[in-house]
Amino acid sequence: MKIISADFAKSSSDISQCPPADKPEYAFIGRSNVGKSSLINMLTGRKKLAKISSTPGKTILINHFVINKLWYLVDLPGYGFAKRSKTERFKWEKMIRKYILNRRNLLTLFLLIDIRLVPQQIDLEFIEWLGMSNIPFVIIFTKSDKLKPNQVTGNLERYKEKLLQTWDELPETIVTSSPTGLGREDFLSYIDKTNKIFIK
Repeated sequence: MKIISADFAKSSSDISQCPPADKPEYAFIGRSNVGKSSLINMLTGRKKLAKISSTPGKTILINHFVINKLWYLVDLPGYGFAKRSKTERFKWEKMIRKYILNRRNLLTLFLLIDIRLVPQQIDLEFIEWLGMSNIPFVIIFTKSDKLKPNQVTGNLERYKEKLLQTWDELPETIVTSSPTGLGREDFLSYIDKTNKIFIK
């Protein structure tokens, strides 16, 4: 798949405000500052499509981007640490879960995880919730360029071992790097394949 066009479509504070559910849709989610915006920009080939911030919790809305005028890419608010009140964070969480559970054209949730870190409880709990809710998801490991190849392999294996303690079958995974473009072809191939299922 080639990305010919990538344009901002709409920001929404509730699923009721989202664009019509008439196209295949893929959403990005992860802990604050995991690299969602950088990965979206790498994937689409647009350096400033998604705004990048060093401040965790910058994204506070459901941001839709339309790709090739054929499918939606969605940037969801990060979960976990953010310099916001508990009330605001609870509001975001409610909005995110409502979107994930009810957006009928959402084909896959891409869950971003920093491959440099040991498995974080907040990520593991979110993975369990996705499993119990029967939400199709792919784990996207980010920031692999910050580690040596053998460290990436080791951390990936440790994560898989942790998941196998509760999962019979491992979710699909893609290792990425925004600066180097690693994982981009795997990403686009997955989306291309899944789009065809939606069309059928």
